[in-house]
Amino acid sequence: MSAGTRAYVALGANLGDPVPTLRAAVADLGALPGTSVVIRSSLYRSAPVGLVNQPDFFNAVVAVDTSLPALDLLRGLLAVEARHGRVRSVPNAPRTLDLDLLLHGDQACSSAELILPHPRMHERAFVLLPLLEIAPDVWIPGRGPAREALPAVAGQAIARAEAL
Repeated sequence: MSAGTRAYVALGANLGDPVPTLRAAVADLGALPGTSVVIRSSLYRSAPVGLVNQPDFFNAVVAVDTSLPALDLLRGLLAVEARHGRVRSVPNAPRTLDLDLLLHGDQACSSAELILPHPRMHERAFVLLPLLEIAPDVWIPGRGPAREALPAVAGQAIARAEAL
């Protein structure tokens, strides 16, 4: 497969058996058409954001090279979530699997289905720390270097857990 576009996907889970689910989801990402997993971060354990009365999350970020357009990749991510029992109820609810398309090359877009870059990625330690682990110089279109967002999330509870 040709390199295609470098995209970054955030993974999270806090229901069921999160660690095996996240590992299986990484394999599922690599099975999407025209897509290969290039690098994966460590797993991080983080406190929930928003709806706080729920179990801690396990999070990671993977880089993929894909020939899929951003919207097709997003639809593939939603299908992987569904295969792993994702149910969408209220925002920030516990979940078996959450896959967020963070970046798709340097694309910026805003539609009913997809906003790129992910609109809250720069506000979340559980996204920034694993992302910067695998892509220390990554740039968020319209915002600048991702590492410059770290001071604003320094108070969020997160710890490296294990290898993904």
